[in-house]
Amino acid sequence: MSPSNALNVIDARPEHAGVIVDIIHRSFGARPVLDPPTTALDETVESVAETLRTAGGLLVERRGLPMGALLFDESRPGQLGLRRVCVDPDIQARGVASAMVGVAEDTAEERGKDGIWLNVREELPETVKFWSRRLYEPVGRQGPFIEFGKTLWLAREVPTPEEMQGLAARLAPLLHAGDLLVLSGDLGAGKTTFTQGLGEALGVRGPVTSPTFVLARTHPSLVGGPPLVHVDAYRLGDLSEIDDLDLDSTTDLAVTVVEWGDGMAEQLTDSWLHVKIEVRGPRPIDPLGTPHDGDVPEEFEARVVTIKPHGPRWVGVPLRSTLLA
Repeated sequence: MSPSNALNVIDARPEHAGVIVDIIHRSFGARPVLDPPTTALDETVESVAETLRTAGGLLVERRGLPMGALLFDESRPGQLGLRRVCVDPDIQARGVASAMVGVAEDTAEERGKDGIWLNVREELPETVKFWSRRLYEPVGRQGPFIEFGKTLWLAREVPTPEEMQGLAARLAPLLHAGDLLVLSGDLGAGKTTFTQGLGEALGVRGPVTSPTFVLARTHPSLVGGPPLVHVDAYRLGDLSEIDDLDLDSTTDLAVTVVEWGDGMAEQLTDSWLHVKIEVRGPRPIDPLGTPHDGDVPEEFEARVVTIKPHGPRWVGVPLRSTLLA
């Protein structure tokens, strides 16, 4: 897109209320008549200005011309709500809505929120598809509205093995039986170090070591909680081989951690956490090609750990506020 055609998404202020009301009325007025009818057409300059003063919103412009808008909702602790998401009906399908959603997610992150929610009319299938394509999950229903939600992902630098285990320990209270973690990272990145911290915090029987050659190891709980099933998919060739481990029989009863499970372990459930560990700087590699995760090298380089939630299980979970505290 050339600079002259670039979209400009700005933080809307009360003085933008008149422009935003016009976009809301034009956008919602062009939609099919619904039963019950939308309340968006009841918005006034005064009501929108008050929302902008208290919660804020976004306005999209191109070359000074208003093209789309949305209002924020701060009524739920730890969550940012989206209201009146609208695009000028004369300029649909030009990336305006996608641009707003991207900035809204950045705003939620800047405000220290864990996630985003909004209500979508079930009678508008294209709108439902729009949010589903952006990985928003349907989590509730009230009358004609489907509530969609999304938990934001996070990344943080981890400078030492102890802090890697500490990060996993902070995650542990959010986990329960049925949860799946898919760990990825190069050889020696620290996947087993992370799992060791998780196992200790969950109170399972140890030691937790890399199950490279046994493929899967179950650590029963010593405190009445779920067991930890630790899987190493490094030597598995395809989906059929992970099926052979019969993890389906234990997934609902345990916290399951699968190293090297990208593209395979996700089939076990509709919700999971993807934990990606990246090394900043050189790392030792075993000449035989086996992971060093169980033996942390003295020259441990800082890692960047990225945790991305997938599926409805993680909507509404305080992931960012818990792990970035």
